[in-house]
Amino acid sequence: MGRALRAAALGSAAVLVALGVAPSGAHAAVTPRVDLRVLVVDDGGPATEAITAELDGAGTPYTTIDLYQAGRPTIDAGYLSDTVNGRPRAKFQAVVLPNDNPFGAGSSEMAALVAYETTFGIRQVDAYTYAQPTVGLNYATSPGYIGQLDGVQGHVTAQGTAGDFGYLKGAVPFEDNDPYQSESYGYLATPLATQAPGAAFTTLVDAPIPDSSARGVLVGQYSHDGRDELVIPFVYNQYQQQFRLLARGIVEWMTRGIHLGADRNYFEVQVDDVFLADDRWNSTLNCTPGDVDCPIGTGEDTNPIRMTAADAQYAKQWSQDHGFTLDFVFNGGGSEDWKSDHDTTVDPLADQLVADKNTYRWVNHTYLHPFLGCVQDVSVVPWVCETDASGNTTWVSKSEITSQVQDNRTWASQHGLPLNNQELVTGEHSGLKVLPQQPVDNPNLAPALSQLGVKYLASDNSRDPGQRQVGPAVTVPRFPMNVFYNAGTAQEETDEYNWIYTNLAQGGSGACATSGNSTCLLAPLDTSTGYASYIVPLEAKIDLGHVLANNPRPHFMHQSNLAEDRIAYPVLERILGDYADLFAANTPTVNLRTSDIAVELQRRAAWDTAWKGGHVTGYRIGDTVTVSAPSGVQVSATMPAGTRQAQLLGTTAFGGAYAGKVSGWTLPGALQSNVSLTLPSGTAPALLRLNVSLGTVRIKASVGHLPVPKGVKDAVPPGPGATAAR
Repeated sequence: MGRALRAAALGSAAVLVALGVAPSGAHAAVTPRVDLRVLVVDDGGPATEAITAELDGAGTPYTTIDLYQAGRPTIDAGYLSDTVNGRPRAKFQAVVLPNDNPFGAGSSEMAALVAYETTFGIRQVDAYTYAQPTVGLNYATSPGYIGQLDGVQGHVTAQGTAGDFGYLKGAVPFEDNDPYQSESYGYLATPLATQAPGAAFTTLVDAPIPDSSARGVLVGQYSHDGRDELVIPFVYNQYQQQFRLLARGIVEWMTRGIHLGADRNYFEVQVDDVFLADDRWNSTLNCTPGDVDCPIGTGEDTNPIRMTAADAQYAKQWSQDHGFTLDFVFNGGGSEDWKSDHDTTVDPLADQLVADKNTYRWVNHTYLHPFLGCVQDVSVVPWVCETDASGNTTWVSKSEITSQVQDNRTWASQHGLPLNNQELVTGEHSGLKVLPQQPVDNPNLAPALSQLGVKYLASDNSRDPGQRQVGPAVTVPRFPMNVFYNAGTAQEETDEYNWIYTNLAQGGSGACATSGNSTCLLAPLDTSTGYASYIVPLEAKIDLGHVLANNPRPHFMHQSNLAEDRIAYPVLERILGDYADLFAANTPTVNLRTSDIAVELQRRAAWDTAWKGGHVTGYRIGDTVTVSAPSGVQVSATMPAGTRQAQLLGTTAFGGAYAGKVSGWTLPGALQSNVSLTLPSGTAPALLRLNVSLGTVRIKASVGHLPVPKGVKDAVPPGPGATAAR
């Protein structure tokens, strides 16, 4: 045995003795305990930030070490492992590094990590590293490429599909949002033709190398010296689609598909104002007559937008063809007003929708859609709250709120609409605070909700993004879609879009130049083509980003968007079509109703508070996972298919199938204090079931700071972000 090999072997043996794990050739080893927590070594770059954001969003416990924080913990054997009740314990199930070695050549911290990973079979993610032989790759030359990756078409290989990226259909397209700015950067290189003895490189995601017939690695597994590294030679941020597509696979790979927390792709669309007629945008006045954005004296809207029976028939057929359930957020009084205005006892729209009532989910939107906050003074633009003689805000009364909700329930009952009376969407989310005019909730709202038994109340995510308590109810923040309530045609939508998103010099309002959450168009859109060519793809991209971010919040638009030009459908079809092109059949979008979304958000909040507060313990010993959490807090987990939960007597299936795994929420069984999950036989890696063998510990040189282009650093979602919602 050579000097270097002897030194490495002695170092590993010392670690094993300290852990109480018998080295090879000794008596049988004790199966170690591996805690279900990820160690993230952070250099402040966007790649490690992105992976941390994925763990955070999924509810997967992690510990972060900031490389540049004074007094940070030193990574050594004692930090990484110890012994609990005589059993060796690995404190982390996976390690995320900024690159393959951020500590520098000869680092004792890197040596400790190498020994730890080798001993316990812990996997390491190199969040963004050079293409180089020390990670199993050739340098990115002949063939190779170094530079901007905007618009690159990545593809999951057969090995990736058979493994942790099997939830993808194959394509991994890289964004190219701005031709004048680099958004992605990286290295495209091929694996070494001859790997070191015992080493192997498996390409999981690749892309064509420019000016070459070869394909370069985007994600690959480098197995060597008893360790596995996930090599990622390109940089990304948490918002970019290419990362969102790969994030699930990165986490599943590092944790071997066994971890706390879960990630699903949610998409639900609520259509407001059903049965009402919505006011129409006026391209001459640049406001909406009849609504509060038009000054008094500009007249009423004489041509409002309302669905027809034919539109209702189309909605039913579309829903069936796309296998997608819309939530109809309705105002029954709109039907009665229409009949009165037209001197008839029949409303063909209502008749058609009621006949097709089981095609949709129905949500109470109040009877006539009044504003339920302060009493509005609309004699000025923008409106203000009315005040009494003492200067106190005048509020809509509790009785008015309750009657609006109850009258709509009565209308629904008379027409046989299935309704969950615990759900409510007030008109314009009114009653809740709205800045700057009404900085607090209507004090009469909470008592009214209590009297009505409402538990789930919609809010506007663009104004009130956090779930919060309002009396007995919790809010359900909704994403407003940039398909405007006052537009029934593509031309109207584009004209209003131009007004909002162009500068004064270009004929717009100029609001985009002063808003902190939107950007201005370079030039006004062509009103005859701009909707299809620009607004649809951009809005679909933004909404798909929400879907891919494990965010259950619903999106909302309006009944006017299902009428006339039916401008909602191109956006919805683009979202669903793009999704279907990217994901395998085992990873469908999850379409929940309002109450289920509220419960999901509540469970997440409780779970996050518990694990971030150090009140959750999860670990794995062989094929058994044990999780303890505070009483009443549901446990979130993702496990291999076939996992079962131990009960006092027998077992039950755990979770629901999704993306090739099973995941879900659970509580301990009757008379149990912990959640105990039994993995399918043979799931535990061989290294954790046998005596630990010794191998050479090789420490790589540091790669230092890798280049990160501005577009990746900024991490700002592209395109206009303001929304005209009602």
